[in-house]
Amino acid sequence: MTTNDSDIRAILESRTDAQQSKDIDRLMSFYSPDIVYYDVVPPLRFTGTDEVRRNFVRWFDGYEGPISLETHDLTIAESGDVAFAQMLHLDSGERKGGLQTSMWVRETVCLRRSNGTWLITHEHISIPINPANLQAWLPSDKDQPA
Repeated sequence: MTTNDSDIRAILESRTDAQQSKDIDRLMSFYSPDIVYYDVVPPLRFTGTDEVRRNFVRWFDGYEGPISLETHDLTIAESGDVAFAQMLHLDSGERKGGLQTSMWVRETVCLRRSNGTWLITHEHISIPINPANLQAWLPSDKDQPA
């Protein structure tokens, strides 16, 4: 594992901690001002920290308490001042209205180092679907066949 790999893992872990505790200011500190963020909710593409911040606040507001995010299958590829990370998250918690939910989310994160600091410049979130009914795939076992 390279120093860059360790630094990127630490950033991603700190980012997840900020997401789980709904610490929006800390969370946004990991994003570049020119972030492009693709999500599963409209408008699907968010650009710049103001739009991304509003999208995260919307996500936080959907939960009664903390958000549980378990990171699985994290891989990182980096070269020079550019890095890519891919992972699965098991996103769970109590939603507003008392619904307890869990779902798998796929995520790709692109980072760029500038002046010695890594920042997220692109992020893509997707939810797997069940091809039989085109609904979100919500199995508890990520390796269960569709």
